[in-house]
Amino acid sequence: MSPVLPPLLSDIAHIWLRELEPTLTRYAVFTIGVWLLLWVILKPLLRARKIREETPPSRQLLTELMFSLRSMAVFATVGVLMTLMYRAGLYPLAGIADSWGPMWFAVSLVAGIMGLDAWFYWSHRLMHDPRLFRRFHRRHHRSNNPSPFTAYSFDIPEALVLIGFVVVWPMVFPMPSHAMQWVMLYQIVTNTLLHSGYELMPARRDGRPMLDFIVTTTHHDLHHAQAGWNYAAWFTWWDRWFGTEHPEYHARYAARAWKPFGPRLAPMPAE
Repeated sequence: MSPVLPPLLSDIAHIWLRELEPTLTRYAVFTIGVWLLLWVILKPLLRARKIREETPPSRQLLTELMFSLRSMAVFATVGVLMTLMYRAGLYPLAGIADSWGPMWFAVSLVAGIMGLDAWFYWSHRLMHDPRLFRRFHRRHHRSNNPSPFTAYSFDIPEALVLIGFVVVWPMVFPMPSHAMQWVMLYQIVTNTLLHSGYELMPARRDGRPMLDFIVTTTHHDLHHAQAGWNYAAWFTWWDRWFGTEHPEYHARYAARAWKPFGPRLAPMPAE
């Protein structure tokens, strides 16, 4: 009796499911977790941290979930291609980096996050070109008032652009074999929080974010509200270097942020 699937197709199906599992698990854990924690359990305590008065309807959340599932299917399909490329020896730097020990593993995580940030900023700006926006990025911006489930709510071309970093980066940078999984874990955790609708970054006494080089939820929420600004996803320096940070960002942030040290006091006038 012949097998149900030829060996090659069986292998590809196995790889596809293996690639889908961690992506789906991370998405489920952090989107549902952030939604449950911020939108349900801590909702009364975080009322002052909520960026917008309106709450996205349940229908929007379900739509975002369905498109996110499609994006994750795209990620898994590209993961199959990457596995075959690894087998073909097209990622020689990974094998070299595996022998460099834990210190290099940590360095590669930082480099990977910074590389992803640059990739996202420039590809994101490009997708906002009117000639590309409709095909690449419109689905994500249908969530004008985002939710945690918006994280992977992409058009197929945008999903390919995002996962393209995972394909390209190990070709040009010596990234240990499993380091990219940790970069993508960081990506989904922060991605979910940026779409959560609640400002969690505490403020300094001058009202600016405690870590002003980090993109806050307010920063990214402004991008969903007014799409011509704030293209960065993790670090604010690209927007500042290239003049694309919303001019009202810090004022909007200060209106919702927790100020643990209180406002800065004006100096007493001299007698």
